[in-house]
Order: sequence, then structure tokens, then C-alpha cells
Amino acid sequence: MSEPQGSEGTTQRLPVIEKDTDPGHGGYTAASDYDVPVVHDGDGKGGRFWSARRVPAGIVAVLLLAGAGVLLYDVAAVRAERPAMHWRRALARQLAERPLDDTWVLVGAGIAAALGLLLVVLALTPGLRQVLTMRRTHADVRAGLQRSAAAMVLRDRAMEVSGVQSVRVRTSRKKADVRAVSHFRELDDVRADLDAVLGDAITGLGLARPPALSVHVGRSGRKG
Repeated sequence: MSEPQGSEGTTQRLPVIEKDTDPGHGGYTAASDYDVPVVHDGDGKGGRFWSARRVPAGIVAVLLLAGAGVLLYDVAAVRAERPAMHWRRALARQLAERPLDDTWVLVGAGIAAALGLLLVVLALTPGLRQVLTMRRTHADVRAGLQRSAAAMVLRDRAMEVSGVQSVRVRTSRKKADVRAVSHFRELDDVRADLDAVLGDAITGLGLARPPALSVHVGRSGRKG
């Protein structure tokens, strides 16, 4: 069975249950046996999880540290009656001589504004879009479910419906899009069964904001 990539799960007429050597499971692995990632982070209000964003924070910290260190060294050199660095003299001269409507001044200002806006967006948005928040049953515990894991569970449940040949599931924070191919039975009957089975599956995921279900059923294309 092929592994899902990102938040999308696909299968091509393969078994949806696998042999298990544990006799306690009756020889098979059920959808409820998948590990659910638990995240102990957040503000305790049951909202979305916030990304630490260590890479952007680290880059900004390194750049600020390097710039402050170079500037501090140059200031100390000037106080020690040594000439300022060439780049600082050239930059001061360019800033004093170039008009505000100069092309390079406008380009530099635009780049600085864009970087500043990006940092503001990163600071004010949660991130971690791949983690779906689950309902809180304990006040001091927050749990999250990966979108890829949710797609895998829905895919396996859909493959249990009679008449389904293959399924492709794409999940987002607000929608679960299921596209199934049926090789027998009436399409309306397969769609009705999928609506019922997947509706129960989404409820069983225990998400704080269950995604809306969208089911599409069709026939496989004829070859030749």
C-alpha cells in the first residue's frame, strides 16, 4: 500500500487491512490502531497549534547579531581615533546624496518593507497547518492529528465500502475531499454508503472542528 504524501492519501485496489502478529487484534490492524500525535503546547484555549518557527527566528537573530557586532566594532574603532570602515562611509555618502525618489532607494525600501511584513505575518499567524486540533477531554492536555493520518483513516474506511475500487483523499482544515472509483454497484448507492461511513469516521476522529465532507464517485476509464 502506497504511503500518503502531505495531506493526500491514495490507494490502488490494495487491501486496507494488514496482517498483524498480535493475537489480541484478531490478526488484523484496525484504523483505530494508528498512533495519534499528541502535542502539549499552546495557550490552553483549544485553538490552533502555534509553530515555533525556529529557522526564521534563528536567521533573524544571526543577522541582527552580525550586524550589531560589525557596527559596534566600527563605532569602537572610530572612538579609538581610527578611520571608519569604507562601507559605512560609502553608505553614509550614498544616503546623503541620493534623492528619495531614486530607483535604488525605492527598491531598497520595498525590500525592507516586504521583509518586515513577512516577519509580522509570521509573528501573528499560528502555522502548523498540517496539524488538526482535537477535542479537549482534559483541561491540561491538548492533542493534534496530522492531516495525513486523518486522510489515511478516511481512505481505509472508504475502501471497506462494497463496490469501491480505489480512493483518493485530500484533507484540509475545513474540508475532506474524497474521490472514489467504483467498479460495480450503482454510483448513488456507493455514494450514500460512503457518506454514512465517512461521516461516522470524521466524527470518530475527535476533531475540535470536523472538516466538511465532499464525496465524488465515478467509474474507471476504459482502456483501449
